[in-house]
Amino acid sequence: MSTLIFLPGLAADADLWADQTRVLPHDLRWAVSLVHFRHPSIETMAAAVLREHHGPLALCGTSMGGMIALEVLRQAPGRITGLALLGSNARPESEAMRSLRSAAVLKFRAGRMREVIEPNVSLAFHADGAARPDLRARYWRFILSAGSEALARQNEAVMARPDARPHLGQIGCPTLVACGQNDLLTPPECSEEIAAAIPDAHLALIRRCGHMLTMERAPQINALLKDWIARWHRP
Repeated sequence: MSTLIFLPGLAADADLWADQTRVLPHDLRWAVSLVHFRHPSIETMAAAVLREHHGPLALCGTSMGGMIALEVLRQAPGRITGLALLGSNARPESEAMRSLRSAAVLKFRAGRMREVIEPNVSLAFHADGAARPDLRARYWRFILSAGSEALARQNEAVMARPDARPHLGQIGCPTLVACGQNDLLTPPECSEEIAAAIPDAHLALIRRCGHMLTMERAPQINALLKDWIARWHRP
């Protein structure tokens, strides 16, 4: 039996998946991996996932978590039975984003975290989600819980991530690729590129949704994950 590993995005923790984990099949083994808080690079994070979880794995990653998932699959393709990538990106860092992240890292380490994060709320959420106090409170809770140094380290890991595109065509497990149609941080073309390169991948673009899919549009994401899990889960 496969174990489903949830991989949160930058700064996020298990709460990012709260709306999903409460509706999982009762006979499904699952865990939320927080390797992005404990290791310095996408490659070492992926290796830690493989060390810490034995046997066949299905991977569900959002944003940075999707980058880790792709690297796990590259390191051990024979162990991966399913792949779900939500609002993620297989490309290496662009020079424009590298410049923005580098400036943000300096501010994080100078104690100016709010200066970076406060404008980011409108980038992370569609206007519908940004208008919800409950979602904004959840977002701020995991950002503040992570702290400035973790934000700096994780941004550095994302800047140095490998180009996963050369390996996409070799992925043979059931694959779901989803993205908010209004995602400003990993625009839909990133997900469209991934889905086009992976044989038989299912692509879902979520209307009126930004980068925080699991929070903004939980019912739609839950329905997609239910169908995806049915493709690889064998009780």
